[in-house]
Amino acid sequence: MGAAQERKDRIVVLGGGPGGYEAALAGAQLGADVTLIERAGVGGAAVLTDVVPSKSLIATGGAAQAVRDASRLGVQAFVPGEGGKAVRPEIAVNLAAVNKRLLAMAGAQSLDMRESLEEAGVRIVHGSGRLDGPNAVIVSTSEGSGTDFDRIEADTIVVAVGASPRELESAKPDGERILTWKQLYDLQDVPEHLIVVGSGVTGAEFANAYATLGATVTLVSSREQVLPGEDPDAAAVIEHEFKRIGMNVMSKSRAESVVRTETGVRVTLADGREVEGSHCLMAVGSIPNTTGLGLEEAGIVLTESGHIRVNKVARTSMPSIYAAGDCTDFFPLASVASMQGRTAIMHALGDFVRPIDLRNVAANVFTHPEIATVGWNERTLAEASDVAKAVTHTIPLSTNPRAKMVGITDGFVKLFAWEASRTVIGGVIVADRASELIFPLALAVEHRLTVDQVASAFTVYPSLTGAITDAARAMHQGAL
Repeated sequence: MGAAQERKDRIVVLGGGPGGYEAALAGAQLGADVTLIERAGVGGAAVLTDVVPSKSLIATGGAAQAVRDASRLGVQAFVPGEGGKAVRPEIAVNLAAVNKRLLAMAGAQSLDMRESLEEAGVRIVHGSGRLDGPNAVIVSTSEGSGTDFDRIEADTIVVAVGASPRELESAKPDGERILTWKQLYDLQDVPEHLIVVGSGVTGAEFANAYATLGATVTLVSSREQVLPGEDPDAAAVIEHEFKRIGMNVMSKSRAESVVRTETGVRVTLADGREVEGSHCLMAVGSIPNTTGLGLEEAGIVLTESGHIRVNKVARTSMPSIYAAGDCTDFFPLASVASMQGRTAIMHALGDFVRPIDLRNVAANVFTHPEIATVGWNERTLAEASDVAKAVTHTIPLSTNPRAKMVGITDGFVKLFAWEASRTVIGGVIVADRASELIFPLALAVEHRLTVDQVASAFTVYPSLTGAITDAARAMHQGAL
């Protein structure tokens, strides 16, 4: 056998986040020679400063809120006070200990991922990479002014460099009082009054987390409703819950600037109003880390926002280069990044691959309660005038036996199906741990099950999943 036939496919992956990790692992498993270039650590921002620590923080806040809400079920905690009179204790959160735990957890997860790659035979290089044409990567000691120390040739390159918090000139983060979500984990104490600018997923999740941790929270939203990208009914439930736990939600209020004061921060709104607090979290979106990587010089087409334009198999405009994750113009989710990474490598190496259909993606907002979605929704159906007519049905969780038992009073299950075929095309679940409940609907959407097929499956009684089959049963042909 000739040397040319024996040579392995050479793959270089830029970035060790979910997309880069899965691409590197898939490449090694398929027998390629894989090099992963990572700057901060395997797992990237998703593991080290974003998904893993933020969801851990949210879980901690949820635990604190569960203690406060235990009285709904008749559970109350008292300690003897003066004269033996019972006194209800305050719930204390040691934020320094919380942050230490979640950062340690993130570090351990990163180490586990690194070991998995090394065991698979992936070569890991610590440094910053940039393209040198469509088939080579130059590695330097640091981004920008670093010293070049390696040039690696590749048959296939996967760019998975992620994104960073967007910063406004009128509200520059200082890491002390004006913060991005990456800087929150340096706090030693729960903020006295946290002002969150931005009511998208990131802003809503952190506002909810810190409110449940005991902070006074003001959420500044430029839109009429929080979570403007989500199902309106679902967003209404979350906003109602925010107000129930004492959050000040300022709708239709655009932040103009944020400045430091002697004791904290001052947020000035576009209409001239001012809000003062101890800290401010800027949650105004993110920007892709695509600057200075030699992408356009290598022939890659970028969007106006700097995102890499990719197709449904994660391929860029240059055949030898693929991209995955938040640096692309696809759905910015860790799960999507992982799927893009795997799909890219399988396509590049000639393995069987199914193009990614974003309508099949399950997503979740980790508020309390959570919002989980999959497939078509009211907005996408309204915008798509050329599709068949759809029907929908909603089951409030207040009617579900298990929900009543555990004290759930808000939330719902909403299904979407084509009117003619009754094929399930989407769903929304608002509930505690909705992220775990959406899976049956994700399967239904992926495999084009009908509402009758979903309704015919057994569910445990009592269970929240019973609301899914109830909704499907109500959509039986002729029932609507």
